Amino acid sequence: MANSKYEYVKSFEVNDEVMSPNLIVVRINGCDFRRFSEVHEFERPNDETALNLMNACAISVLEEYPDIVFSYGFSDEYSFVFKKTTKFYQRRASKILSLIVSFFSSIYPTKWKEFFPQKEMRYPPTFHGRVICCATIEVLQEYLSWRQNECHTNNQYNTCLWKLVESGKTEKEAQEILKGTQKQEKNELLFQQFGVNYKKLPEMFRQGSCVFMKQEEDIAKYSENGTPVKRLRRKARIVHSENVAGRSFWNVHQNLLKDIGGFAEDNGKINPDYIRSFLFENKLMPSTWIVIRIDGCHFHRFCDVHAFEKPNDLQALNLMNSCAMAVLKEFQDVMFSYGVSDEYSFVLKKDSEFFQRRASGIVSAIVSFFSSMYVMNWKSFFPEKELKYAPSFDGRAICYPSSEILRDYLSWRQVDCHINNQYNTCFWALVKSGKSKSDAQNTLKGTQAREKNQMLKQFGIDYNALPAMLRQGSCVFRLKIRH
Repeated sequence: MANSKYEYVKSFEVNDEVMSPNLIVVRINGCDFRRFSEVHEFERPNDETALNLMNACAISVLEEYPDIVFSYGFSDEYSFVFKKTTKFYQRRASKILSLIVSFFSSIYPTKWKEFFPQKEMRYPPTFHGRVICCATIEVLQEYLSWRQNECHTNNQYNTCLWKLVESGKTEKEAQEILKGTQKQEKNELLFQQFGVNYKKLPEMFRQGSCVFMKQEEDIAKYSENGTPVKRLRRKARIVHSENVAGRSFWNVHQNLLKDIGGFAEDNGKINPDYIRSFLFENKLMPSTWIVIRIDGCHFHRFCDVHAFEKPNDLQALNLMNSCAMAVLKEFQDVMFSYGVSDEYSFVLKKDSEFFQRRASGIVSAIVSFFSSMYVMNWKSFFPEKELKYAPSFDGRAICYPSSEILRDYLSWRQVDCHINNQYNTCFWALVKSGKSKSDAQNTLKGTQAREKNQMLKQFGIDYNALPAMLRQGSCVFRLKIRH
């Protein structure tokens, strides 16, 4: 961070740590996935391939983040449960939520062609999410019961609805027929009118999918005499169960008992309102400027793996800018954005009611869309370069009460841009001249801006003549054009 007179704006950032011993659950849902399903011609009421894609993304999340030990999903929704002792990102809700949503959103378009080789992705998906703090193992148990009950209820209803539509009813007529019907009546309708035994439908449709990691023996190598050398490895498993919150399912998996805890008895009646009371929700103050700042996660490694030019890769920066432009097109409440390197800040209208000013919804939706757009736009900027792995971004929401403080926030980010870029330009000039990274750091230690400029002149670099995007960052906003 650059030391400047504007750094006081950091004091407006709030601590959102999920205190121990609460169990952390992150639930993500597709944004307007009905439209996404229609545009991409998913089968109704269930597209098995699309569900398998969701499951594959969930597996990738568990493989990427070892602190997540269990997940449950159906339709366009997935819940991720962290082990009870997790210290992941100091248990900060915004960091945890944004990273999981971002990575899932990046993986989805990355894996699209594996599941839909003949189908183009028309536009990137967006997911939003929230954090649920389960105060006890019993709360988690009831939460999982609630989500699986939702899976069953929604799937049974949708199966009936689309059978009626296929038979010639309009969607509105089908809804009227189903209005007020109970579970048994729906089962009878399916069997008597369409010959469908609901209980014979695929388990994934009726029960949802569980993904968890299990230690399994695997052959790591072979010894000189050909004997296999085995090692325990974490492997993801997808399973289906009629009752994911039941003792008969949960308590037989030792890793779940160890990392989360066991269920003492089976659940009774589900009370969704009780579970909703554990939502970790931060509603942002009205009549304040909302800023969503996103940062690349471990982007130093990402840049190395993808051989970005140093200190600045113009194509990589243009890719970031293209994603920011897409965010402004997608979300009308975002009126201005400023970005540098792997960071972007998005300013929402002061009177915005986007996601009812819920921080979790705003942050996750913007981070998600930015992440999936980054993957989709990759080939436009790097046509000859393969995307080796999915990027992820973390995000946070900050409220600023006045335009003056908002201006100082943006000034702070731009000062940071200048100081970091000037340092990095010097650093890489020294490294390219033959110095080690350690020597370059020692050479630059304690130097001021003027000294750095003089140093760069020795390498034939006029810092002030470098592209403005590198020195000043990039702004994205809308202009009203008169026709």
